[in-house]
Amino acid sequence: MTPSTTVRSPLRLYGRSGELAILETLLARLGAGRGSTLVLTGAPGLGRTALLRHALDLYGPEAPAPGAPVLLHATAAPAERLLPYSGLHTLLCSAPGPLPPPVAGVPRPDTAPTALLDLLTTLGALRPLLVCVDDAHAWDAGSRAALVFAIRRLTPARGVAVLLTAAEQHAGERDFTALPSLRLGPLDRSASRALLDRLTGGRADPGVREELLREAAGNPRLLTALADRLTEDQLAGRGGLPQPLSGGESLLDAYAAHIDGLPDDTRLLLLFAAAAEEHEPEGAGADAAVLLRAGQLAGVDPGLLSPAETLGAVRIDGGRVHFTEPLLRRALLRRAPLARRRAVHRLLATVLDGPHRTLPRLLQRACAATGHDPALAEALARAAGPPRPHADRAAALGRAAALSTDEALRGERFAAAAEHAWLAGDPGRARALLTRVRSVPAPGRAHYVRGLIALRDGPAADAGEALLTAAELLAPHDRGRAVGALLGAAEAAWLTGDVPGYLHAMNRIGGRDRAPGSRGHDPAPDPAPDPAPDPALDAFRAGMCAVLDGRTDDGRALLRGCLDTGDRTGDPAVLLRSGIAALVLGEVDAACRAGARALAAVRAHGPEALLPQALEHLAYGELRAGRHARARVHAYEGLRAADRLGQRNAAAALHAVLAMAASVEGDGAACAEHAASAAADAGPHGLGQAATLATWAVARADLAAGRHTRAAARLAPLVLNGPRRGHFAALMLAVPCFVEAAVLAGRGEEARAVVAEFTAWTAWTADPQAPAQLARCHALLAPAGEAADRYEEALAHHARSSGDFERARTELLYGQWLRRQRRTREAREPLRDALVAFERCGARVWAERAAGELRAAGESVAGSGPVDLLTAQQRRVARCVAEGATNREVAVRLSVSPRTVDHHLRNVFAALGVRSRTELARLLDRDEENAANP
Repeated sequence: MTPSTTVRSPLRLYGRSGELAILETLLARLGAGRGSTLVLTGAPGLGRTALLRHALDLYGPEAPAPGAPVLLHATAAPAERLLPYSGLHTLLCSAPGPLPPPVAGVPRPDTAPTALLDLLTTLGALRPLLVCVDDAHAWDAGSRAALVFAIRRLTPARGVAVLLTAAEQHAGERDFTALPSLRLGPLDRSASRALLDRLTGGRADPGVREELLREAAGNPRLLTALADRLTEDQLAGRGGLPQPLSGGESLLDAYAAHIDGLPDDTRLLLLFAAAAEEHEPEGAGADAAVLLRAGQLAGVDPGLLSPAETLGAVRIDGGRVHFTEPLLRRALLRRAPLARRRAVHRLLATVLDGPHRTLPRLLQRACAATGHDPALAEALARAAGPPRPHADRAAALGRAAALSTDEALRGERFAAAAEHAWLAGDPGRARALLTRVRSVPAPGRAHYVRGLIALRDGPAADAGEALLTAAELLAPHDRGRAVGALLGAAEAAWLTGDVPGYLHAMNRIGGRDRAPGSRGHDPAPDPAPDPAPDPALDAFRAGMCAVLDGRTDDGRALLRGCLDTGDRTGDPAVLLRSGIAALVLGEVDAACRAGARALAAVRAHGPEALLPQALEHLAYGELRAGRHARARVHAYEGLRAADRLGQRNAAAALHAVLAMAASVEGDGAACAEHAASAAADAGPHGLGQAATLATWAVARADLAAGRHTRAAARLAPLVLNGPRRGHFAALMLAVPCFVEAAVLAGRGEEARAVVAEFTAWTAWTADPQAPAQLARCHALLAPAGEAADRYEEALAHHARSSGDFERARTELLYGQWLRRQRRTREAREPLRDALVAFERCGARVWAERAAGELRAAGESVAGSGPVDLLTAQQRRVARCVAEGATNREVAVRLSVSPRTVDHHLRNVFAALGVRSRTELARLLDRDEENAANP
């Protein structure tokens, strides 16, 4: 090995921010002369070595600054000598094997454990010493014992840090169990997606991307290997994917090698368990009773599964057998010869008897099939009817399609399987199934499912066109899905803010699309009988069209009928439409009730695909009702669901809701982060409503901080007439903020231009805050002699409705106006009420503004504790950290990224003047004691 002058840049490690923070803490302690030990463990391919390399990149062979640590690097690669390297000594030794020859000033240890301890102690006395050992489990037993002996006898004051990696569940790894360890888990979906985008340059077709992510199961090395094997056509979705995907064979062999030492009969039972999961929902495991019968039929004692449980390959819980590593199951199936796998599937089909096991039995028979089997395909299709869960129906129809010989029938069955996969919350599987639809022309159902997927995770305009096409193809023979496609097209137009497009799709449902210039063709004649009339849908369609056509009185009457219908149904789709009607009317409490009932219905009965929408509608209703904390809770849950289900459009809308909530709570950093996340997909996907809410949220945060000019500049394009005007369903809601910002920024004439339109909107909406907000707008624009009466009018309207935040804003503005009119004594009461109301709803920055105005009015305000210097999110992060949680644990608890936690924690330390988690915990404890004993 020779010195190199190449500057190494750190690796990009996705999804490992928590682990990287721990490593950086370890190295920072070492730089301060404090030693520590950490063993990185995990299954093959999860990045143990990459994290070790990250530590080496931080303290690599470049010339160290004074006091920088020395590296003692033990590696499995051959090495022979200790090299002086720009003043930094790097000790390279083979593992297993002898240590390198002695170097002047450094004693050579022999095989005795104390000699290694002496070596580390001597080197650590010279300067801080970092010992890195990769794959320490591969050392011989004596070397492992010597290493553990030395590590456990090093005191922190020795200035020696030890960083080891060891393969989980490897025999040698057990020698390190007494040492502090960090277990690496699979990457989460967002990290895996980011890694895949880097590997493919973002060129992967959505269906291909989902299939790769599914197959890799969060393993970065496997994901890299799978992506590397695909051709450009396969990556772009133009060529079929190999079944199964190739790549990562050596990695899967490493997983399978974990059980090589088990008895043959135990490994056969594990193969039974792996094959049995073919007919089980993902993650459900295998039925132990089925394995018992299969083992008896094969002449194997089922008790022989115990060695696999002792080894940690499986766990038995509640009569189910689960593989501890999903990739171990896949490795077992891949390694077994095809004939052996088919024999196992046939045997499982034999033991799955009884009418309640018809579908699992047929699925096992399909796995054992050697070619097309139309009879078995027909039996699977018949068994895939309701009331079976959508996931089971997707699996059955997918197998039926693969066994079918008729190409058109194959396409229909693959499309049907894709629809059920999507409804089950598995859009990746749905996309993969759609790639197998080969019939020409493609069936309308395939267009329908593609449109539904794009509606949740793609450009909304493209989704709308796909759904309009699907409606035309489906109309002659499937009127129900044709109506569903038109409703989806209308939703796509709503998302983009396309009023003509919305009216076009909705009028086609009623067969009244004859308007000049309407897009597309008239629907084809429908020879099949129409489905049963749906008065609720008819009322919703007619009411929404009337409102958007400007016939607000007619629309209001029709939509109120939808609210009554929603109170009598448990259908989540009907409830969601009822919630939309309530929001359009301004009946925010009714919208919240409908949203809560829709969420309960989806949780109880599905479909899983509607969960993000149910949470989004409920969170938005609560936001409109002024219940910002509840909106935040439901929006975070919705974000988790949207990420799990691959619904980026819903995620953008939920980020916008969270940005709005943060603009109330005064967390400017969180508001900006959520707004940026919303805009990241809202722009490319044409989501006008999410984009409008995100911009409004940032402007309201500016307003809270007193940046009136900036807030007015952000809001003006949204609310004023012009090409950049905001979404028609949200722009009136932003008008009060714009009027306030514009008046305080000296742009009063622009504010007057929108108040007339806001007045007309207030006249027909039932929004409880609108009358008070209108009076407040008039007060801001009124001459001095009329402003007080307008503010009093606004407060009278507030008294008849709930909502602390909007009332407090009116009181703040009224108090400010009174103080500027030199009526300081009168100003104190509304300012005092505003301060209390802002504090009650957690609006920290707004409360600080009210407190400042109150002090300016001559009233003293009680001093705040140090914690009051923090934002609401910073307080939550600080409390979790003070309780002993790691950054990753805090991220999981608060549903944010570990990087966000790290950002907030740095700001907390800076704001409170503390330097460690211990100091933070003590400070928070003192603050609580002071609050309890004022």
